[in-house]
Amino acid sequence: MDFRREETGMKTVCLHGAESTGKSVLCERLLTLRGWPFVPEYGRAYCEERGTDLSMVDLLVIAEGQARANRRAMAEQPPLLVLDTDQLMTAAWAQMLFGEVPDTLLSYPKADLYLLFEPDVPWCEDGTRFFGEDMERRRFAALSEEMLLRAGVPFVRVSGSWQERETMALGAIDLLLA
Repeated sequence: MDFRREETGMKTVCLHGAESTGKSVLCERLLTLRGWPFVPEYGRAYCEERGTDLSMVDLLVIAEGQARANRRAMAEQPPLLVLDTDQLMTAAWAQMLFGEVPDTLLSYPKADLYLLFEPDVPWCEDGTRFFGEDMERRRFAALSEEMLLRAGVPFVRVSGSWQERETMALGAIDLLLA
């Protein structure tokens, strides 16, 4: 799939970071503002259907489900595809929940650019979130960044108000597409 991405010139941008930082909302905004299609977070649907008492096996199933959804969307070959998440975020979950990261989570294809969302906006509980306490949230955010560094992928930090986040994300994506 990566080879075909290079042939078509398609770019992928993955939104990455701790929970409740505006990633899914921004996916919708980017679709509305620029018409950029996005792949929703498979793990959210999985947890809404099965609950949030997760095992490592669940995380591996979520990773593969996200990969299938990403491949389906890439087959359409849009010029830009936004990924609400990918397996590097699942790796952060694995580290946070179980203290280890299976190698398979680091072996999936990577996006062309990651937007790393800082946890500097208010927490919002939605029934599928885990880490609302400040210390847990900061730890999860640090693990999220650690996975990007471990994978050696390009990323841009996104922070500030909701409008500032949108502006930063648009600027970073525009640079990628230039």
